[in-house]
Amino acid sequence: MAHYFSTQNTVALSDLQPNMVHSSVSGVVIGKTDVKGFPDRKNIGSERCTFSFTIRDSPTYFINVTAWGREEYIKSLSESFRVGDCVIIENPLVQTKIIEKEEKFNPATPSSYKLLLSENHSMVKVCSSYEADTKLLLLLHVPASDPHDYYSLGDIVANGQSLDGRVINILAGVKSVGEPKFFTTSDRRKGQRCEVKLYDETEPNFAMICWDNESIQLVHSWSPRETVIFASDVRICFDKFRNCMVATIISKTIITTNPDTQEANMLFNFMRDNAKTRTLNDEAESLSSESVNLQTISDVYTVEQVKIKVFQNEQKAGPFYGILYAYISMLNIDDDSAKISNRCSSCGSIVNEESAFCTFPSCNTDPSDLKPVFPSFNLSINLSDHTGTLHFCNLMGSVAEETLGCTVSEFLALKEEQKTALKWQLLLERSKIYLKFFQSSNAKSGLKIKVLSCKLADPIEACSNLSGQKHVK
Repeated sequence: MAHYFSTQNTVALSDLQPNMVHSSVSGVVIGKTDVKGFPDRKNIGSERCTFSFTIRDSPTYFINVTAWGREEYIKSLSESFRVGDCVIIENPLVQTKIIEKEEKFNPATPSSYKLLLSENHSMVKVCSSYEADTKLLLLLHVPASDPHDYYSLGDIVANGQSLDGRVINILAGVKSVGEPKFFTTSDRRKGQRCEVKLYDETEPNFAMICWDNESIQLVHSWSPRETVIFASDVRICFDKFRNCMVATIISKTIITTNPDTQEANMLFNFMRDNAKTRTLNDEAESLSSESVNLQTISDVYTVEQVKIKVFQNEQKAGPFYGILYAYISMLNIDDDSAKISNRCSSCGSIVNEESAFCTFPSCNTDPSDLKPVFPSFNLSINLSDHTGTLHFCNLMGSVAEETLGCTVSEFLALKEEQKTALKWQLLLERSKIYLKFFQSSNAKSGLKIKVLSCKLADPIEACSNLSGQKHVK
């Protein structure tokens, strides 16, 4: 298993030679795979395990390391360090690598050798955060491939299926990181899947898929809209279900977080400017009065069909609309979660500060003409039908007043028991609900759902539309 101690004299990776005796090497871990097991032929019923990682000790040199051994030893060793840790390896076996075989499933490295670790002869020592060499840590921001050799996301989309199956480099910003989804295969093996949304100046939404635990842990260390990545050797595939291209992290992939390159800095500046613009646009989009004519909305969905539509619509920037025959399953208007916010009478934006006037830049161009604010409902509700639930739908402004049957001032005058009674008048009653779905950087899922109208449904009309996928006249 791994031990912790301070850095000592080691052999540079560029000076390694086959059959070196009692040598030690140091480096920062820039890539790592999951542990894999296979039957031990010498001990029937037990397993031997292996995993690989890549270490770097200079901008020009890095090398692959493979550990073999008993299941207990390998799992303990693997769990002792992560990508980004500095390690010292004592007495590794240095072997000349066969490039075609070695780099088929492992990262391509500039070294002519590979390192093998054995339980009986080798030892990995992990430096603590206080002992880690600062020069090694700086290497975490140096791409493992030529920093100028990459595809923009727009190039990938434009090339389409001609890139299907190719392994390429990508420079992109992190838009969002999804939660891992666990599954069991038909042969009862457990797996997991995590999806990261990327973007750049050329493409607003591009999916990258992770299947292994190591990469999932890495992506969850990223801050959305504040992280740029250079992904070396990701596989590009055409997703037939989504009808678009997606990237997949594979065992060859090495991801550099916030690379120190001119191209990455330009992308980061774009992301920073884009974040400011999107924040303003999201607020204006979600909080201003809706001018859509409800008569033009005719598509009827179930909750399940909405979720499929959202999944298929992820690569598209525009909103879509629909009708849901459902009931309000969560409406917390009788506790502290009920929210009433001040909204600008001009731009419709919420003013978070306790101010009598709008604080948004768009309304502050003329100091002599400050726009007043007024109290407005800003509620989050759940909508459910027989197929599922839509969480965190926005019920705001005049639509909320029409749904609740009272103004903000009338609501504030109600006693707690009256608010509870009002809530139960609305809960679990089948309603005809008009909705708008649109992308938003402020929403955790990247999507906002806005209620445009919510009124009790005609029972006969609701019954005839419960299956969804219809057009009402």
